[in-house]
Amino acid sequence: MTVPVSVPVHRVGTRALLVDLPDLATVMAWHAALDSTPLPGQTAVGAAARTVLVQFRSASTTDAARGVLAELLPGDTQPVASRDVTVDVVYDGADLATLADTMSMSCAALVDWHTTTTWTAAFSGFAPGFTYCVPEDAGRALDIPRHPSPRPAVPDRSVALAGDFSAVYPRTSPGGWQLIGSTTQPFWDASTEPPALLTPGDRVHYRAVTERIEVTTAAPKTTTGGRRPTCRPVLRVDDPGLQVLIEDTGRHGFGDLGVTGSGAADRGSAQAANDALGNGRDAAVLENIGGLTLTALVETVIVVTGAVAPVTVDGHTRDRGVPLLLRAGAELRVGSATEGLRSYVGVRGGVVAASVLGSSSADLLSGLGPAPLEPGDTVHAGPARGSVRPVAAPVRTDGVLRVVPGPRDDWFTEGVEALTGSAWTVSPTSNRVGLRLTGENPVLRDRSSAGELPSEGMIAGSVQVPPNGEPVVFLRDHAVTGGYPVIATVIPEDLDAAAQLAPGAPVRFIDCTTGSGARTAARTAARTAEE
Repeated sequence: MTVPVSVPVHRVGTRALLVDLPDLATVMAWHAALDSTPLPGQTAVGAAARTVLVQFRSASTTDAARGVLAELLPGDTQPVASRDVTVDVVYDGADLATLADTMSMSCAALVDWHTTTTWTAAFSGFAPGFTYCVPEDAGRALDIPRHPSPRPAVPDRSVALAGDFSAVYPRTSPGGWQLIGSTTQPFWDASTEPPALLTPGDRVHYRAVTERIEVTTAAPKTTTGGRRPTCRPVLRVDDPGLQVLIEDTGRHGFGDLGVTGSGAADRGSAQAANDALGNGRDAAVLENIGGLTLTALVETVIVVTGAVAPVTVDGHTRDRGVPLLLRAGAELRVGSATEGLRSYVGVRGGVVAASVLGSSSADLLSGLGPAPLEPGDTVHAGPARGSVRPVAAPVRTDGVLRVVPGPRDDWFTEGVEALTGSAWTVSPTSNRVGLRLTGENPVLRDRSSAGELPSEGMIAGSVQVPPNGEPVVFLRDHAVTGGYPVIATVIPEDLDAAAQLAPGAPVRFIDCTTGSGARTAARTAARTAEE
């Protein structure tokens, strides 16, 4: 394997770098080297088709690492132990016939190519258990186009193709790959070790079958897994509004399994709630959209932060950010937001729920963590520790998001100006995975680079642009990898503000590497470092 003396290194926001490499073998060598010997301040490293994404603790360590990465020369690595895994497929995919026609093949010929090719599991991404497989013989690879715009929901266990990859969607999720079939085999089970069916290096053989036969030998397992710590029932959910989730600071360090960080969408508001109640900042809270009604089962103390919304206890108006004592039987109501989108209800002692991979956060993309709360559900809390105090509960909803250009702004004819020079509106299809934007200006459809972008690492704040030219700002439940170019990245300090933008809200992007945007970003980063 030949490793270049110097490689292109791109900024991804203020706390990550993306390294361009010539082939997958080189990517694996770099990943192994950075995983075994991390750089100073490095917090995560992830492999993709032709890139390695390295994340850091701060902007200063990111800047210091940029030159080091450009000259890094990983040594030879030991070959990865492999298994042979057979996947039974019913070739009934919605895109099979159209894709075969696009590739100038018959459906039978496309299926024959897929089943007679030996595939190698290369890396995980997009979602837990979603493993990118490449032909063992590179000469058998086909260049499969993605859909111009991703489907909102791809059925679980769909067998799909894109670029030179084959993969199986482990659960229902958005996706832009070509669907050629389906399987009954589970590719992710959080209650097993390892939780993913495939690991890098496995040899995968797809086998055509004519019917789905799924044998269940045990009781179905929930997605939560884990055991709930000692706790007490404190609240009953009477009306969850549009959505109530349990969220903490998220699960980190599992990107190689395709698991994103998740956690509270507006992290600042969640931490403020815990600060007010004397909880640790990593304690779980309730994240709500659309208002909710709760009844206290025992005497407890709560606080409401996040979106500006009316708060009442037994019909009496109460303030946000102020700890409230609820007597047993008292009714707490948080109304629909008048400013912002997401409200947070903190409970003294912290909300307690079963954890998966060290977190109780609900991840809507992967399905990990507790399910959304429903009427009649009970909320549990842990033991109280610190003292309570009022906190400031501001929410920024001006729609101004600061970005760092790249890593793929050169894919667009007008560069990052195509993003910053246009007015955008939040789409009703937005969720915790991403803020979907619409706009009348089609300028982001004009690309200077043709063809498909090999899947590469994503972070919260990545502004991904599909061919339809309507950007998506990834939020906390984003995919670990993606195949559409990222024109810019929202800085970490503005992610909370992005999470509070409601459907219909206007959005404007500012390049924070130039002019007043750079000065404002520097001041914000300095304040964050002090805190």
